[in-house]
Amino acid sequence: MTKSIMPAQTHLSVSTANVDSYIASAYQIPVLDAEQEHALAIRLHEDNDLDAARTLILHHLRFVVQVARGYNGYGLPIADLIQEGNVGLMKAVKKFDPHKGVRLVSFAVHWVRAEIHEYVLRNWRIVKIATTKAQRKLFFNLRSNKKRLAWLNQAEVENVAEQLGVKATDVLEMEKRLSSPDLGFDLPDHADEEGSAASYAPAAYLSEDTDTPEIIAEQNDWQAHQNKQLKIALQELDERSRYIIAKRWLAEEKTTLQDLAKEYDISAERVRQLENNAIKKLKSAVAA
Repeated sequence: MTKSIMPAQTHLSVSTANVDSYIASAYQIPVLDAEQEHALAIRLHEDNDLDAARTLILHHLRFVVQVARGYNGYGLPIADLIQEGNVGLMKAVKKFDPHKGVRLVSFAVHWVRAEIHEYVLRNWRIVKIATTKAQRKLFFNLRSNKKRLAWLNQAEVENVAEQLGVKATDVLEMEKRLSSPDLGFDLPDHADEEGSAASYAPAAYLSEDTDTPEIIAEQNDWQAHQNKQLKIALQELDERSRYIIAKRWLAEEKTTLQDLAKEYDISAERVRQLENNAIKKLKSAVAA
């Protein structure tokens, strides 16, 4: 017979303004013993009992808070870290198998950390700094392995590289990315254009005739439109004209007018006329 479980009066959503109250409420919910946890997990696993799932989640909220506090050094709101950790906890509870003989905490820690990791990588910088599995591992381990705020010396770089199984150049590159703040493309409104800040704006390094991002986007869009129109126009040509254009303009080695004339048993002048007519149709379609 299992012990009775006290109902937990709290919510999974975390308000930034009431985060202290939320944490206090989470710690007031008692920890489940192994017998209680197993009974609830059985009900969820075998009977899809959603009340059992809710109880398991609520009694492990304090665990999520503890894990989330370990990521305070990234400068992100603790409420958001807890919220993401709660998502991981819910996923863990859903996938937890009570027949494996492990406690839910041991199973859930990987899910909770995974969700928090994703949140940190999405929000720590405007530009994503770690996209591969190896880069993510280096990102989190490099921050925890640094003993001081100054740059790593060569011995420390080699030590971190050896511990993580990466190249020393990868460690240096990640350290540089971690140490560099986000930078706007243009100068901030309050900056003095003749001051030192001007030299740090990426826009200052572009020549005057360099296309801006919006112009490049417009050009790419127009090019895509032209390519689409050209493809449609090619399909509307008769088979012979399409073949002539392909042989004369799309092949790596252009076929001569004389060779095409022999192939179709017509004059070279006639091939040239067919080619010119097809080109006019294609140009008209692309310009539309």
